[in-house]
Amino acid sequence: MKIVHVVAAIIIKDNKIFATQRGYGEFKDGWEFPGGKIEAGETPEEALKREIREELNTEISVDEFFINIEYDYPAFHLSMKCYLCHVLSGKLELLEHENAKWLSKNELDSVDWLPADAEIIEKLKISEIN
Repeated sequence: MKIVHVVAAIIIKDNKIFATQRGYGEFKDGWEFPGGKIEAGETPEEALKREIREELNTEISVDEFFINIEYDYPAFHLSMKCYLCHVLSGKLELLEHENAKWLSKNELDSVDWLPADAEIIEKLKISEIN
């Protein structure tokens, strides 16, 4: 099975978490943490900063590794490194996503997350974030 290596940003501000809704592809309309594929020669942190710049026109600080997700979708295996981040500059413009929300921990279940993100959500609910 094909393995896809990606990174995801858990962007936090004022005890809220930034969630994005996919605007394209097989998983269109599903909610996820923004990010994308790691390119050859990039560290996960470099890939994450690049992806957020490309998808949201925003510069972030990659603060801390949070969780690694291994998930089997029907057509591929997803290996996703997730990091706690915060915005350094920019306004989180939706260049590829169709919607976004800032969610408190008790609002995390209010959107339809992609299957691979379920474990992230459960860990966030019991984590101290700010």
